[in-house]
Parts: sequence; C-alpha cells; structure tokens
Amino acid sequence: MTAYTQLQSRLQSESYTWLITGVAGFIGSNLLETLLKLHQRVQGLDNFATGHQCNLDEVQSLVTPSQWTNFSFINGDIRNLSDCQKACEGVEYVLHQAALGSVPRSVADPIASSATNINGFLNMLVAARDAKKVKRFVYAASSSTYGDHPVLPKVENKIGNPLSPYAVTKYVNELYADVFGKTYGLQSIGLRYFNVFGPRQDPDGAYTAVIPKWISSMLKGEPIYINGDGETSRDFCFVDNAVQANLLAAMADNFEAVNQVYNVAVGDRTTLNKLFHIIHDTLHNTLIANESRQFITKSPTYREFREGDVRHSQADIGKAKRLLGYAPNHCIELGIELAAPWYVR
Repeated sequence: MTAYTQLQSRLQSESYTWLITGVAGFIGSNLLETLLKLHQRVQGLDNFATGHQCNLDEVQSLVTPSQWTNFSFINGDIRNLSDCQKACEGVEYVLHQAALGSVPRSVADPIASSATNINGFLNMLVAARDAKKVKRFVYAASSSTYGDHPVLPKVENKIGNPLSPYAVTKYVNELYADVFGKTYGLQSIGLRYFNVFGPRQDPDGAYTAVIPKWISSMLKGEPIYINGDGETSRDFCFVDNAVQANLLAAMADNFEAVNQVYNVAVGDRTTLNKLFHIIHDTLHNTLIANESRQFITKSPTYREFREGDVRHSQADIGKAKRLLGYAPNHCIELGIELAAPWYVR
C-alpha cells in the first residue's frame, strides 16, 4: 500500500477543513473534487480571473449532494488581504493554487503577474499566519525557478537565473515562505509543478498551455504550431499526480519534510515532436472508439522559439519520494488517454 493510498483511507474517516485558493481553476477544481469525494470540508476562494464557474459546476455533478454541501465558496481576490483573512477562518490546511500563470503573460504584463503572484502570495501567508487553526500552508511553486541552470534532471537545491518575470515571482514565493517559517513558525511546503495537464485545463485563450491547445486545435482542424525545432522537451505531469503531492504535503507528519520545496513531476522527458504524435494517436483512437469517424490533422507548423522558454526540463523526484512518499502513477501516455475524452466532450 502506497503512502497516498494510506492517506486516502485515513481521510475517509477523518474530516478536516481545507482552503483551496484558485478553486475554480484547473488544478484547484481537481483538488476540490478529490477532497469532497474523501468527505472533507472545503472552502474555496477565486475571483474567476483564470478560473471558470463551469469547473465548479462539473465538480458538483461528479460528487454526491451530501458531499457538495461540504463546500463553501468565496468570490474574492488574493490581492485583497481581507478576502484572504476571511477565506482562512476556521481552516486547518491551505492549498494555495491561485496565481497568474504563463511565462508569455508575465513578459507581456509583469506588473499584473507581480501583483497576484507576489503581493497576493504575501497576503495569503499573512492570513494563514494569523489564522488560529492553520496547520500547514502548501503552495504551487514552479519548475520555471530553475531558469538557466543547465543540469538535468533538476534537483531542488540547484537553481539558475530566472528567465522570465513569472519565474521571478515564483522564486520570491519560495523565499517568502522560507522566511515565514523561520520568523513566525508557519509550516509550509512548496511544490514545483512541471507542466501539469489534464481535464478542466482551459483550451482557449492567449496563454493556453500546449497540451490543451493542441488537443483543441486538432479537434477543430486548426493548425498546430511548434515553437522552435520540436526537440524542446518537458516533464509533463498528469493532474492526479499533482493532487497526490498536495495532499501528501499537507498531511506529512515527518518534521524533516516541512518548510521544503519539492519537484512534482514524473521524472521523464518528452519532446514536443513526440508529444504531437502522442496526442494525435490518442485522439484518433478516442474518436474511432466513441464516434466511429476518421480523425485527420495536418503536420505541425514550426516557428520561432518563444521568449523566456527553457530548452529542456526534467525533474528529479527523489526528494518527494523520500520525504513525502510521492509515487506518480500516471505517465504522459496514460494522462493523455484519460484527458482526451474530456476534451472531446
């Protein structure tokens, strides 16, 4: 039995109160679904800047009515300290997912990224520090923190220079969390996400991630664009792995595990060229199985490298395995296979 399986069994019989910021977003709504199905009480905070009401509606449709009554929602903004304080009232575990993601977005508007990702993060730390019941503050960090450090796989204690304003904001989060631990005794754990993907990840918009964008474009018969030569590689991580890491981090009872940052990934690398073929073949099989029709898409179109992007990214997940019991059980092929029907629907 894995550490995560044991934790799930424990949570089935022990009820706690959780706060998820960015609860209407992609990762936030997946966390919400998992916690409600484990009969936990959840408070959610979101301003719908990047999240969607339809994500909450879908979660409601996937849980029982009694489980849904354990969820309360606050329409608020982490840039407002009072909203953060209200959201933290009565909470035992904070899962802070709210942020303005995307490297290109931060390049286009660094002030907006800083206001949400740094000022908003600091508001949440202060609110959690001052709340009476908060035991642990788990937050979404980012693999962008590794910057220009060339060594693969990426190890938590070896980072380079940031390559984008977004990377700066996420590194500042780690510094603030560390200081709050040393100065105020606030227990925190940062999770450096590596290219998380899965159901409810928005396929539309200017800053859409590559997997939902390509799936959407293929289904609509639109062109597929690859930045660079297609040999850029990433450690793509299915959302269920990220959910596992959040819950293990929140409930870890090993003191050595606290006030640390961890890579959350699979520990593998996939090039964009290979990703194209995985998505293409999976969608083809999904459509043939479900709709009995042919699926045809054009070859990808190659264009210039994107500003601020790193060439290769791969995580060493040994630390998370050792201290958290993290054991990712979804490779990229399985993750795409599980996500495809959602995008087809």
